[in-house]
Amino acid sequence: MSLNWKEINLILDELRLPGMQIQKAVQSAYDVLSLKLYGSDGAKTLLISLSPGACRLHETFDSVPKSERPLRFAEFLNSRIINSRFTEAVQLGTDRIVRFTVRHVNETQTEEFFYIYLRLWSNAANVIVTDTENKILDAMRRIPKKGEVTGGMYKPEPAAGHDVATGKPIREYAIRQFSDEFLSTLPPDASFSRKIDAWYSGQGGALSLESLREQARRNFEGRINRLAASLEKLKEKETEFAAADQLKQYGDIILANLGAIKPGTQWLEAENFYAADKSGPSMIRIKLDTGKSPAASAESYYEQYRKAKSGLEEIRTEIGQGQKELAGLEKTLAGLFAETNPLNLNKLLISGGKINPPTKKDDAKRPGLSFRRKDWLIIVGRDAAENDALLRKHVKGNDLWLHARDFPGSYVFIKQRAGKSYPLEIMLDAGNLAIFYSKGRNNGEGNLFYTPVKYLRRAKNGPKGLVIPTQEKNLHVKVEESRLRELETCRV
Repeated sequence: MSLNWKEINLILDELRLPGMQIQKAVQSAYDVLSLKLYGSDGAKTLLISLSPGACRLHETFDSVPKSERPLRFAEFLNSRIINSRFTEAVQLGTDRIVRFTVRHVNETQTEEFFYIYLRLWSNAANVIVTDTENKILDAMRRIPKKGEVTGGMYKPEPAAGHDVATGKPIREYAIRQFSDEFLSTLPPDASFSRKIDAWYSGQGGALSLESLREQARRNFEGRINRLAASLEKLKEKETEFAAADQLKQYGDIILANLGAIKPGTQWLEAENFYAADKSGPSMIRIKLDTGKSPAASAESYYEQYRKAKSGLEEIRTEIGQGQKELAGLEKTLAGLFAETNPLNLNKLLISGGKINPPTKKDDAKRPGLSFRRKDWLIIVGRDAAENDALLRKHVKGNDLWLHARDFPGSYVFIKQRAGKSYPLEIMLDAGNLAIFYSKGRNNGEGNLFYTPVKYLRRAKNGPKGLVIPTQEKNLHVKVEESRLRELETCRV
């Protein structure tokens, strides 16, 4: 539940913002902004949340984490508004639109005044900074359809649910009351702002610990269950491959009995000289392929034996990697549940927890987007310049290239791993990215070219990055939203 207009007025009265200085802006997520303030009452942190169902402003007593990457709106505020002082902090009528007026002295010692509007509506929340003529300098959420972009004009609009003639709310509102049990956890003289901060942190809305932990559970338990099921299948295959020696024994026994096998025989019953014990030799029954000669049936068992032996090592490597990933996911989920600061937990969920390995220097220098999944590196060039730079400096001949067929779009590369073939799951990951970053993304599916980089030929006199593939193959991919969400947590 978002704040109502009466609660907003009470919090503004408690904050006593006029005269306070804005020392820093921190944007820990795309919809959460904090202003570090200082004044005669000491330091305060003003939290502004645009989260649906939890739109609010109040003083927060939790530490505020920084985002992994600098976010645009906070960077704008830190360049234009820092060291400004509040001269006014009012709600415009009962519309849940708050206007801050701030005074800033620039480098030439000239005074500038700005308006900061907070529209605290659950489905249309925004923070908009304007000059005194209401010309928009920047907005936390840029909404071109409403003109809420740099250079547009902002005119505070009446909230929904108001009488058109009088402008007053149709519904009556009251300041919420808290249970005695809840109040017992707070200091006896706790302000309403502090009560609201504690309530939202614990149980109120999208940024509460309760809802964030539920989101963490949904995000990770599905992946944990899928990975556990995949490991079970791999272990079954491991058991099957571990019995590979028996396939070789079948071939040996068939060859030892070639003279006794008549054409068209479906089963060979013969002495199993590998299983002789104290009671004497045992017999074994081996299926033969009636369409092949007995020697060819023996060779078929030998071929199965060779494949099983070579596959066993690879499967055990995959099991080891899967177990390591599973342990990492379980550890991350436990860490998320142990976090008691909702702002920190929200930040961890946005970044995928602690799953991603630290970014290497090479990763930081590489253009485009990079995703690391099960030790495979997938790189996406988002435009012609990035495609060209990746082709020239960051991929090699045996790396795999993918591109949407019939639509312009990104080049996607899977970096080769020595001695490894490209798993289908990794190719589907890369294929989803290739379709998503192409003009065909709205189709939800599409065909792809794929071929090793060494089979790409630059188009003579063609535009930058244009290549002509040879020996290409086709892959049809349906875009999976769940796969794209998981890939986003693997960004490096």
